[in-house]
Amino acid sequence: MAKYKVPTIQEMLDAGVHFGHQVRRWHPKMEPYIYIAAKDIHIIDLEQSEKMLGKACEFLFEAAKEGKKVVFVGTKKQSRDIIELEAKRCGAMYVKERWVGGTITNFPFIKKNLDKLIKYMKDREEGNFVKYTKKERLLIDRSIDKMNSSYGGIISMRATPDVLFVIDPKREKTAIREAKNSHIPVVAIVDTNADPTTVNYPIPGNDDAIKSIALLVKAVADAIEEGYKEFGKIKEAALAAKEPAKVVEKIAAAPAVITGTESPVVTEVVNKKDEKILEEVAVKDAVVAADKVAPAKTETADKKKPAAKAKKA
Repeated sequence: MAKYKVPTIQEMLDAGVHFGHQVRRWHPKMEPYIYIAAKDIHIIDLEQSEKMLGKACEFLFEAAKEGKKVVFVGTKKQSRDIIELEAKRCGAMYVKERWVGGTITNFPFIKKNLDKLIKYMKDREEGNFVKYTKKERLLIDRSIDKMNSSYGGIISMRATPDVLFVIDPKREKTAIREAKNSHIPVVAIVDTNADPTTVNYPIPGNDDAIKSIALLVKAVADAIEEGYKEFGKIKEAALAAKEPAKVVEKIAAAPAVITGTESPVVTEVVNKKDEKILEEVAVKDAVVAADKVAPAKTETADKKKPAAKAKKA
């Protein structure tokens, strides 16, 4: 049983997920996901939406469980705040202002800009810009703000992402084209005016209403969050499994301790016996040492006695 929750048809209905675009703006390949046309507006089949959302969430859960990097892409005004909030909550990266061309296909160049942004932000925090004039500092701050608006959500990206989650593939066609060229799977909320065949996991739904976007993105974020939790547990278990192996290696490398038993395992009984043996040996050594010291004392005493008698005479 999945640990994340997929919205029900009633919840989708209340959020307005079923409202599509005008009939004249539809894409023919969306026909399987359209229920009916009412008042010149296409109505999306919510049974299909629920089914496709479940498949998409399952895929994203498994991807996150393997530790893959997911990037949310949504540059619409309605989706920017939702994208940022849910991506931060589930541990994914995000692009909410503008998809910079070459983010995937020309990542080495993008990485240079990311490193530059990180350096600028670090220098500003450490106060290394104090030596510059007021105008120079102002220009640097503007440059940081500009780069932060474009790369702020992917500043931690050290390699190309593994999965894209897109709102409105028609608007984000550049990102989808780059992902397709790089064989990166794409999950997307697809309205009736977009081509669902351009993405791997389409989710038929309204991509304009804030409630609809919030509901679908939250479901996706929940699946990713649970996947990353499972990944963390697996990682901890792997680290815990490695520790006993290290202990065994240390024991094997250590010199062998020969005991009175044939077993290489030193038990408490053997320890107690060893302690008794050591005590007995210590007592014997003390007796022998006392015997050696006693004659020496008598000899010195005998030598001192004649001298004392001579003084008295």
